[in-house]
Amino acid sequence: MTDVLPVVLTVLALLVAAAALALVIADKPLVLGARPTTAIGVVAVLLEIGLLVQAVIGVVELNASTRTIDSLTFVGYLWAPVVVLPVAAVWGLTEKTRFGPAVLLVGALSIPVMILRMVQIWGTNV
Repeated sequence: MTDVLPVVLTVLALLVAAAALALVIADKPLVLGARPTTAIGVVAVLLEIGLLVQAVIGVVELNASTRTIDSLTFVGYLWAPVVVLPVAAVWGLTEKTRFGPAVLLVGALSIPVMILRMVQIWGTNV
């Protein structure tokens, strides 16, 4: 696994989380076409692309590796963030109260946790 990609993805996830927190504090919902939502959306799309790249690279490196790690757990931590972000975004957009951005906030904050755990699993048996 590369060392740079997890750091970049963590920073992007924290940016999405910070922007969602700002909307929660301002008591504003996620509204398509609004500037804050568009900005969050752009960063979230970049994050999702990065998560997909990370998942593909991780699976390829796992298959090429002789490491003795729990493959199912590792692949789960690779692909879970890919699923969590779009689900949180759609759920957040459908909720028309301040809890819409709160859903996105929780989803975005879960991504660095899963990335950290994936890096820990990958680094256990070198």
